[in-house]
Amino acid sequence: MRSSRRPPAAPTDRPRREPRRAAAPVAAPRHGLARVLSKAGVCSRPAPPRGLAPGPVTVDGRTINNPEFPIVDGRHQVKVDGQPLGSARRIHLMLNKPRGLVTTVQDERGRDTVYRCFDGAGLPWLAPVGRLDKASEGLLLFSNDPQWAARLTDPATGPDKTYHVQVDAIPDDAQLAALCAGVEDAGEFLRARRVTLLRSGDKTAWLEVVLEEGRNRHIRRLLAAFDIAVLRLVRVGIGQLALGALAKGAWRELQPHELELLDATAGPAVADT
Repeated sequence: MRSSRRPPAAPTDRPRREPRRAAAPVAAPRHGLARVLSKAGVCSRPAPPRGLAPGPVTVDGRTINNPEFPIVDGRHQVKVDGQPLGSARRIHLMLNKPRGLVTTVQDERGRDTVYRCFDGAGLPWLAPVGRLDKASEGLLLFSNDPQWAARLTDPATGPDKTYHVQVDAIPDDAQLAALCAGVEDAGEFLRARRVTLLRSGDKTAWLEVVLEEGRNRHIRRLLAAFDIAVLRLVRVGIGQLALGALAKGAWRELQPHELELLDATAGPAVADT
């Protein structure tokens, strides 16, 4: 009588298939509220002590004052003074910064800041595009467009800056060449792209200095390395945009053709990270 038992299966070398696992969903980016507002160009980062933004901030209809409140991209609706983020008109303006003002929102030492020039103007929140130190004067840009500002201030994409500098000496051709060759100072290499003697008197001179990038007190430190002191420093141009006849302490919005001039000398848009 035949057995009903089946012979054992032949051994196989095939690997055992594991059941497929569903791919984990990619989490949406999450950022603190102050960072989200800063990226949208409606406040500084960190948020100023007077509040997160110029108007009340709501998240999904609820008023929020915590700058670290977590915001998930695509999930939360953030509004400032009742208006959705991104709906504000982008503003780009130039200021002829007077000497003696600090390029900051609020100064811990109580000094006057560049925002004094905008008192009573009814402008939305604007951030400085770059900076000028307290003793420097001239062309300073402001905007509520963070990506535009990043393009202009990034050393890899930003336009050249032109300065007129009064100094306590009359540099000769060799010194002008040395300023362009550069020097090491406090671990940083400082140089000018171009230096031209504009005019000179008995003991002082005016130079035109063009920088590719501006480090902290760049021109003052560069000249000091050659025993030349700065008496006055005025930024007169950014790329092809000139300060012109704008009065000291006055400001105006940039015209469309001026924005085109800046765009022509700046690199591609910076990714928002």
